Amino acid sequence: QGCPGRQQLLAAVRQMQQLLKGQETRFAEGLRLMKSRLSTLHAALAKAAPEPAPVSCLAPQAPAGGRMFGTKYLVEHEVHFACEPGFELQGSSTRLCQADGSWSGQEPRCTELSTCSSSPCQNGGTCVEGPGQHHCLCPPPWSGAACQHRTQTEPPAWSTTADPAFSRKPRCAQVEHAQQCRCEPGFHMSGTATASLCQDVDECELYQADGAPRLCAHACVNLPGSYRCACPSGYSLLGDGKSCEDIDECALSRDNCTRGTTCINTGGGFQCVRPECPQPGGNITYVKTSPFQCERNPCPMDSRSCHQAPKTISFHYLPLPSNLLTPTPLFRMATAAAPGRPGPDSLRFGIVGGNNRGHFVMQRSDRQTGELILVQSLKGPQTIQVDVDMSEYLDRTFQAKHLSKITLFVSAYEF
Repeated sequence: QGCPGRQQLLAAVRQMQQLLKGQETRFAEGLRLMKSRLSTLHAALAKAAPEPAPVSCLAPQAPAGGRMFGTKYLVEHEVHFACEPGFELQGSSTRLCQADGSWSGQEPRCTELSTCSSSPCQNGGTCVEGPGQHHCLCPPPWSGAACQHRTQTEPPAWSTTADPAFSRKPRCAQVEHAQQCRCEPGFHMSGTATASLCQDVDECELYQADGAPRLCAHACVNLPGSYRCACPSGYSLLGDGKSCEDIDECALSRDNCTRGTTCINTGGGFQCVRPECPQPGGNITYVKTSPFQCERNPCPMDSRSCHQAPKTISFHYLPLPSNLLTPTPLFRMATAAAPGRPGPDSLRFGIVGGNNRGHFVMQRSDRQTGELILVQSLKGPQTIQVDVDMSEYLDRTFQAKHLSKITLFVSAYEF
């Protein structure tokens, strides 16, 4: 009785195997058909797909009479423009490479300023415009490109003082029945052959002429037979006898800054500073974490204005000489991720406040760093404030902003 049951069970198993084999064949055919249709659809979509979005913009050109800063033309990168002295910028000083491959803002142009507008002629001289330049008509007795030199109408006055030390008798000797006289170095023979006199040569006056080598970095003091250089208050004379070096009153404890303030050395002097955090406003409050930095207190979750406010505010003080050569980097901002937290994948830098903003540009120097660059010289003495910020983004989402408030103390001198 067991054998017929076994045969029936085997027959049922074989029937199930054939059924599964048929299902497997139909499934494989369905997969092949599905793959074929997907390939056809992919090919059709690829033909109709739009061109990929541009990842860069065409290289812009510096305007005539100006300069361009920035060498990367990728999307979201900036370039900056500034004009040479004597020209004024028209259009956009900063342009951003946009997602559609075009530059934001207007094409920059440099238009020529009137060269006489700065009153370049001294001592009553009259400025006359010329093609691309000017010249000065000087009244007597002045001469020079800016009427800065007194014209010599007679041989130089070798002595500038009635001090007897500036006039000496020559040294004379009888040589072969003739008397020969000479003066010490730094003195000049004057008078007649029978009544000669050695008078001091005023080196300071002689070397004021155009093209003559500069004797002193600052002031020249005539001495009998020689000269010496002098420096302004707050500077000391270097070993070369003509250059001036700033005295660091802060390092030498020569300042009079009161408690709670910090001494900042400047050209020829010092400043006592005490930077303060912004006053509370709404949900935005700051706490001072060091003498030169403020940090924002935690924001309420629903306060957008608080999250948009600078997370940190730092204060920086930079002494500069007058008429510094440009372009020159002055300040750098960089980001650093906290341990265990992902850093930003994109940064944006900008100049957001201060006076004389047209003298600066903010330029990205690498992926994580931006530089504040002086592009037009500053004449001292003056104090200039410029505020720059750095915004951090992660996956195109704003994360935080950092503000740096920079104060420039421009000296009255070029050293």
